Amino acid sequence: MTATADAEFPWFTAAMLAMEAGEVIRLRLEKFARGEADAVEEAELMVSEKMAAALEATARLMAGASPAAIVDLYRNYVAANAERLVT
Repeated sequence: MTATADAEFPWFTAAMLAMEAGEVIRLRLEKFARGEADAVEEAELMVSEKMAAALEATARLMAGASPAAIVDLYRNYVAANAERLVT
């Protein structure tokens, strides 16, 4: 990787995304382990959201979005999931 690529990639934000996603995974695993009534719906939502996020990220990349914009997109999805799972 070149120095320019290093400077353009949002390393800290990407690391935050990894930690935040880990928390959402923990929350989902707890829901599944407890056998909550909506666990099946959560699993289905998880898959459909991942597909939608990937399609949106691809479209944005093809339109010229920066890596930082894509990381921010995923962080928004993860934050919405965390908020929904905590309440």
